[in-house]
Amino acid sequence: MTKSIINSTIHNGVNSVNNIVTANDLKVKGVSIIDKIISKTGEAIISVRGNNKYVVLSMDEYNKLREYELESAIKESKEDISAGRFFDESIEEHIKRITSV
Repeated sequence: MTKSIINSTIHNGVNSVNNIVTANDLKVKGVSIIDKIISKTGEAIISVRGNNKYVVLSMDEYNKLREYELESAIKESKEDISAGRFFDESIEEHIKRITSV
């Protein structure tokens, strides 16, 4: 990508298409730039030396993602139990089984 294309898509440290903020602009402008981006899109991407490196989410969005992850784990566990993919054993038997692999 040419420098003119990069300059045309970035305004005030924020990429208007992808909501990317550079690490330098974050350092200069502080979290207010993150607040501004998140209020519009729910997430901000921080670019370090031209590479997208971090994603910042609101706590509400982060908690939703964690909840989805836990719901998925519970669903998978229930499917495993229904299919008989589990062990009914003592702690000692469990330790012996997993250390002998």
